[in-house]
Amino acid sequence: MPLYLGLLIFSFLITSILVVPFINLLYRFRFLRRKQVTKDFQGIRTKIFDKFHRHKVGTPVGGGLLIIAIVSFLYVFIYPLISYFGVFITNAYPIQAELNVLFFTFISFGLLGLYDDIMKFFGFQRSGFFGLRMRHKLIIQCILAISVALMLYYNLGINFFYIPFFGIVHLGFWYIPFAALIVVAFTNAFNITDGLDGLASGLLMICLFTFWILSSRILDTSLSVFLSIWIGALIAFLYFNVYPARIWLGDVGALSFGATLAVVGLLIGKTMALVIIGGLFIVEAGSSLLQMLSKKFLKRKIFEVSPLHLWLQNKGWPEPKIVFRAWLAGIMLAIFGLWLALI
Repeated sequence: MPLYLGLLIFSFLITSILVVPFINLLYRFRFLRRKQVTKDFQGIRTKIFDKFHRHKVGTPVGGGLLIIAIVSFLYVFIYPLISYFGVFITNAYPIQAELNVLFFTFISFGLLGLYDDIMKFFGFQRSGFFGLRMRHKLIIQCILAISVALMLYYNLGINFFYIPFFGIVHLGFWYIPFAALIVVAFTNAFNITDGLDGLASGLLMICLFTFWILSSRILDTSLSVFLSIWIGALIAFLYFNVYPARIWLGDVGALSFGATLAVVGLLIGKTMALVIIGGLFIVEAGSSLLQMLSKKFLKRKIFEVSPLHLWLQNKGWPEPKIVFRAWLAGIMLAIFGLWLALI
């Protein structure tokens, strides 16, 4: 544990040093939020959304790219040195196979999100320059998620998940579509949640701390080191992401972090705990899904606006109040999910 804490602090310091120059770089390249008349990928960009977030036009977007780069480079630099300094490495899976699935998810979903950010912020979607519709992005997400599921199944031999009080359930080949569904679900759930300053990043930090405990418990050094570096970078980013935010994750971070959070839960084998620990992401996505289904089949809205955090804003809740109370709910869900995982 001292090693993991030291890595977290080191990652925090490195990110703290780089984040301000990175924000200035985003300003230079005009990688900023702009007023858009088109719907976002959930199809929920409404007048209500613009009413509460109009003042945020011009905020730099793309903090996820910085975190992905820092975590990847620090891991490549630090991990080989761990055994050199005599630290005993233990792993639940073959080390190379586990790192492959982690970084394939972390980077590939990030590249998809980066492409989507570039299309939106530089107006290529309006010009028809290789713009992706929602269904196209979902297809790519499914392809990437199936690739991740195949790696988990064939390279790591994972074909089960744990149900508290009932034990381990083996799915066999059906684990592949199951894992792919979990990855796609959390990818989009995180993206939907990332709508208020500090909301998604703070909830992710809580989730990662919980899985950090679980990974240490199963003595998975590779995963614990990855989470240590990721948490440290995320805390430094969150300092600039809380209200009023100076920088946002962007799709590059939202897609990458949502998918990787799902993979971390799958690697630990605690899928039910993942659903509880990341429960607020599920609630946010569920509110948007219910809204879309109601509009399509019932021809009316269940909520005045979705997702949940935007509905609360429309009810008069200040943005910081929504975020801080969501963090408190996230902490309790994380404690409950950790308890279930340890039974």
